[in-house]
Amino acid sequence: MTDNKARTDLFSPARLGALDLSNRIVMAPLTRSRATDDGLVGDLQATYYAQRASAGLIIAEATNISMQGRGYALTPGIWTDEQVAGWKKVTDAVHAEGGKIVSQLWHVGRYSHNDLQPNGQAPVAPSAIKAEGDTYTNDGMVPVAMPRALETDEIPGIVADYVRAAENAKRAGFDGIEVHSANCYLLDQFIRDSTNKRTDRYGGSIENRTRLTQEVVEAVLGVWDAGSVGIRLSPASTSAGNTPLDSDVMATYGHLIRQLNRFNLAYLHTVEGVTGGARQMPEGIDLDVLRAEFKGAYIGNNGYDLDLAIARRAESKINAVAFGRPFIANPDLVERLRNGVPLTDAPRETYYGGGEAGLTDWPKLAA
Repeated sequence: MTDNKARTDLFSPARLGALDLSNRIVMAPLTRSRATDDGLVGDLQATYYAQRASAGLIIAEATNISMQGRGYALTPGIWTDEQVAGWKKVTDAVHAEGGKIVSQLWHVGRYSHNDLQPNGQAPVAPSAIKAEGDTYTNDGMVPVAMPRALETDEIPGIVADYVRAAENAKRAGFDGIEVHSANCYLLDQFIRDSTNKRTDRYGGSIENRTRLTQEVVEAVLGVWDAGSVGIRLSPASTSAGNTPLDSDVMATYGHLIRQLNRFNLAYLHTVEGVTGGARQMPEGIDLDVLRAEFKGAYIGNNGYDLDLAIARRAESKINAVAFGRPFIANPDLVERLRNGVPLTDAPRETYYGGGEAGLTDWPKLAA
C-alpha cells in the first residue's frame, strides 16, 4: 500500500472544470437531518463542514429547491433568504479553512408525504405511481404517499425552481452546484421508463424521458459557468423506495450522457451500483462503458476504500473519488487515508437527527 500511495495522485491538487481542488478526495453528499423544520442551517453545519474542509471538494448534503421538493423532515432548503443566509455561514467557514464546497440541488418527486408538502398536497411525480417504503416526517416514519402526475404546463415551474436555487447557491457563496439527477428522485423518475408512463413530450422515448434533466442543466447554466456545474447520476441504483431500473439502462443513460457532453460540465458524479449498497451490476449494465461516454471529469462513488480508489485511478477510470460515510466519524479523512491511519466507524444511530453529538464531536488526529 505504501508503494501504491507513493505512485497515486489522489492526494495531489487537481482541477475539475473550473474547480481547483487540493486533492482528489471528495466528500459525498450526506443527509444528516439536522436542519430546522424551515430548512435552515447555521452555526452547527458551519462547524461540521469546516471540520471536513481538507477534502478536495465537499458536495453539501442534498438541499431542497422548494417546499414541494421536500421528502424528509429536517432537511435543508435553498429557496428563501433565511436559508441562503444560513448557507452563507457554512460556505464562509469552509473557505476560511481553505476548502471548496458545492450545493447539490434536490427535488425528491414522488418519494414524499402530504405532511411535507405545501398545504398538505400530494407529492408530484412524472406519473401517478406510488413508491415503496417509508419517509421521515415530524410525526416519525410514515409510508410515502401516492403522488399525482405533473401537468405538462407545470414543468417550466419546476425548471424555474432549479434556476432560483442555483441563483441562491451563488448568493450563499458556494463554489458551484451539482444537479441531483440520481437515486430515483424526481429527475431520475422522469428518466426511467419504470416510473415515467407519460405520453407528452416528457415521456415515451428515451429522448423525451431525458428531456427534463437536460432542460434543468441548460437552465442553471444561465446562472453558473459550465465549469462550476456538475451532475449526479445513478443508473444502477434502486434506492428511494426500491424503484425499478429502466428497461434499457445502457441505451437510456448512454443517450443522456452523450447529450450532457454538449454542456461541458465540470464533472459527472456517478453512484456505481446501489446507493449505499452493493457495487455489483445487474447483467447487461457496464458503468465503465457509460463513464467512457462522458467527455469531462468523472467522480466515482459507492463502496470505495483507498485500495479501490488507487486502482481505478491508476486505470484512468476515475478523476476523483467520493467517500460518504467514512467522513462522518473521520473529519480529517484525507490525512487518515494519506497516513494509513485506521478509520473510525460511526454508529448508524448517529447518522440522522440530533445536534452536535455524532455530527461535530468526532476528534481529529493529534498534531
